[in-house]
Amino acid sequence: MAKKTESKELTEYQGKKLSSNSDFQENSIKGPQKIDQDAYRLQINGLVKNPKTYTYQEVLGHKSYQKMVSLDCVEGWDVNILWEGVLVKDLLNEAGVDSEAKIIIFSSPDGYSTSFPLNYIMDKDIMLAYKMNGVTLPPERGFPFELVAENKWGYKWIKWVDKIELSADENYRGYWESRGYSNDGDLNKDFFEKR
Repeated sequence: MAKKTESKELTEYQGKKLSSNSDFQENSIKGPQKIDQDAYRLQINGLVKNPKTYTYQEVLGHKSYQKMVSLDCVEGWDVNILWEGVLVKDLLNEAGVDSEAKIIIFSSPDGYSTSFPLNYIMDKDIMLAYKMNGVTLPPERGFPFELVAENKWGYKWIKWVDKIELSADENYRGYWESRGYSNDGDLNKDFFEKR
């Protein structure tokens, strides 16, 4: 059987220059995670009516979206990338969000986590990306899925997402947030919590 060839990395989109996929600085908490595509499962649980478990291919079977979004890191660098993926709210709608749910927690196999108010995910076209600049995410960029947390600092852009949990615990703090970083992570605000 012929091997499927990957398209070449895009350098511009609709007349706008894109950053290179290699312009990122590696800053994950335990280094790039190597995820086995065949063994991978995305779990959606917590305050949902129908907990779901998806294979990689099942997630890719959902409607695909593209959007050019800038990732701004607290370390002072940024990249402008064309992301392609599925909308988180499409997956949540299949699971059926319980009326008690207030926040959504994203987790990855390296122990990283972050959270958002549920309305941020449901009211905006926030996606789980599986491609960047036209090519499949490499392991160091979060294969199989990276959350494109638009208008949020880079620490809210969780890579290697394998669990999405709906919760009523508005006091939940993720990896960096529990270490003093702002829980909302808005780009137009300081990324440290004011005490």
